[in-house]
Amino acid sequence: MSRDSVGKILLVAFSLCVVCSVMVSSTAVALKDKQQTNVAKDRKRNVLVAAGLVTPDQADVDVDAYFENIEARVYDLDTGKVADVKAADFDAEKALKAEPHAIPAGVPGGDKVKARSKQQVVYLVKTKEGALDAVVLPIQGLGLWSTLKGFLALEADLVTVRGLVYYDQKETPGLGGEVDNPIWRAQWPGKKLFDADGSYHFTVVKGPASGGDPHKADGISGATITCNGVDGMLRYWMSADGYGPVLENLGKGVKRDG
Repeated sequence: MSRDSVGKILLVAFSLCVVCSVMVSSTAVALKDKQQTNVAKDRKRNVLVAAGLVTPDQADVDVDAYFENIEARVYDLDTGKVADVKAADFDAEKALKAEPHAIPAGVPGGDKVKARSKQQVVYLVKTKEGALDAVVLPIQGLGLWSTLKGFLALEADLVTVRGLVYYDQKETPGLGGEVDNPIWRAQWPGKKLFDADGSYHFTVVKGPASGGDPHKADGISGATITCNGVDGMLRYWMSADGYGPVLENLGKGVKRDG
């Protein structure tokens, strides 16, 4: 066979593809456990950031040490009760694909979420004495270009926001992508999602919120659709079709002062 024949070239190309495929596959398998460990660590870190226990720029955080006072529980969102599932074994994305809960028409903010898993992990932040200090809730919803995934942390009164973090979003940089800007996130602690009667009463407004109203948050200039997504998903996740039953269950004996 000629050194420059078509057959020789194809044979070399095929052999190279096979070798590269084997190398890539082997590397992926070898790194799978490490990747999963890093994903779990990053998730824990974002829970800590939402709860105000660490700052986003804080390096070399021992997340496991902080999690000694955090209890992760899987809740059934329809009943608000703890499910018989270990949090370490639960994967919300797999649960969503396997058995999604279709959101009924007319549920506030439901158009920004579309569907959810029937169960979800909730993080209970405890004091050293074991009392409830904060609750961190996974949330997600539609922005302009992407599904925004994040964590909403509530104080023990289950009314007041402790923090809001979006760890996965592909919105326009400089516009909707500003949901990840520390300056925008800094306005959330102290905001109140419910009024004194326990009814949801909060809005992400277009432009700056006037007078420091605790029931309003500043929008982002030029990112109306993304902000509408944030507003809608908060309305949904705090509704009776979202975390409402879980909050009601957790709130027994807790004074909800809106």
